[in-house]
Amino acid sequence: MATLKELRDERLRKLNELQKLGVNPYPSAVKRTHLANELKSDFASLEGQTVYVAGRVWRIRKFGSIAFLVVKDSSGEIQLFLQQSGVESLKAEQSQIGFGELRLLDSGDFIEAAGALIKTQTGEISVDVKRLRLIGKSLRPLPTPQEGLTNKEERLRRRYLDTNLNPEVYQRFIRRSRFWQSTRQFLLDRGFIEINVPVLEHTTGGADAKPFITHMDALDQDFYLRISHELPLKRLLGGGYEKVFDIGPRFRNENYSDEHLPEHVAMEWYWAYANWRDGMELTRELICQVAEDTWGKLEFKLGDRTINLSGDWGTVSFIDTLKKLYGIDPLNTSQDAVTKVLREHRLEVGKPS
Repeated sequence: MATLKELRDERLRKLNELQKLGVNPYPSAVKRTHLANELKSDFASLEGQTVYVAGRVWRIRKFGSIAFLVVKDSSGEIQLFLQQSGVESLKAEQSQIGFGELRLLDSGDFIEAAGALIKTQTGEISVDVKRLRLIGKSLRPLPTPQEGLTNKEERLRRRYLDTNLNPEVYQRFIRRSRFWQSTRQFLLDRGFIEINVPVLEHTTGGADAKPFITHMDALDQDFYLRISHELPLKRLLGGGYEKVFDIGPRFRNENYSDEHLPEHVAMEWYWAYANWRDGMELTRELICQVAEDTWGKLEFKLGDRTINLSGDWGTVSFIDTLKKLYGIDPLNTSQDAVTKVLREHRLEVGKPS
């Protein structure tokens, strides 16, 4: 089996041969009229028309005078059908390659293809390629679909590979974007104003978390990376803004888990003249709207439980719950009593500040 260096050297050889032919393997201009999924969903209206597609070569199969390439873009995959007699020949000044130069392509390369949208004899929606351009030569191979990318540490360190090879991970980042878009739009629709507040602070607020410390050379002063958005947003209330929010990163110099990272994106909102009941109702509406926009549903399966977000939400008293489960009245207790109960239930006992 070839080593990574041998594979890279072979791709560099092909790159050098393309350049000797006069082909610019990294042109600045690309033409695309449709995404892959548009060609499939709108095939009835587009059949026979000339279309331009652009994307990454995913698979290459060559059988004598015909070849099939699968190209992947952000929407999905589309097949390219190439016939030796139908593909225009090399036009190096346009980065256009002919059928004879297919040998210089590798999986992972980026290409642009133009041709009529057809169905092959097997019924596969395809582009009958007339013109083929190289728009980006890849010098490192992607793991094959058979090999996959299953090592968790490598997936996290090389997210660009993870998103290329694992569709669920790719969609997760799209959902994350929709999540924050929905959150932002929900608040804007209700009269909130988004104001970006400082990340560098002299005083941290909002939690007991340990902050990260950085140094500004220009002022020769230490600053904290914010652990919350709280203090600046509250100052904005004092400045006359009645509904404010901010979405952005914050940093907590503490341990990490699958559900909590030292650097994470968060949202905080503050609303003048509203009480905790108003806040509860706004939060309920926000969660339902974000769930609908992000996942397209309000019912979720969590383990053996089915959670339905629609309708009224029940409420519980935090004080009554502590009394019922642990026999503690938080309004009339001592630190020693709380510490004792925590130890009895093998819960974490934090150091007093």
